[in-house]
Amino acid sequence: MMKYSLDNCPVPTEQQPLNEYEELKTSWLFRDSTSSWGNYLTKIFWIWSWSWLLAGPVAAASFPPQKQITQFILCGAGGASVGVILALVRLYLGWWYVRDRLHSPTVFYEESGWYDGQTWTKPQEIMARDRLIVTYDIKPIFQRLQITFAGLAGMYVLGTIVWKLF
Repeated sequence: MMKYSLDNCPVPTEQQPLNEYEELKTSWLFRDSTSSWGNYLTKIFWIWSWSWLLAGPVAAASFPPQKQITQFILCGAGGASVGVILALVRLYLGWWYVRDRLHSPTVFYEESGWYDGQTWTKPQEIMARDRLIVTYDIKPIFQRLQITFAGLAGMYVLGTIVWKLF
């Protein structure tokens, strides 16, 4: 992982917005949101599949698969999607935090603890660089997350329609 440091920057290295961004985009859950759509959707599918371990037994207790297979599948799929929604919310909030830190003209940081916070104003070239990262790297991630949320909402609507039909 590449660490960026500025000689005249008083912000500790691990609290510099660019380093927070670099760390976030290489972390386990977040790195797939920056990769291809295929890798991203594969990760979402795996989260959904593992969520079936909890949702499946609950759905089976409510709708026995031998008698009500459609309701069992719809209930299990809807319950498993809760895990996906939680993961997406975590992704959204993590990227939102870093986006705000990069986009802001000032950086709040702590020198040694919560009680001694300081503020540093970014020089113009750093602010321009950070805003380019927001525009070209982070904004597409938000668009991807919004499309995913819309897809889940569409699946819920489709599931509701199928539920009413059966």
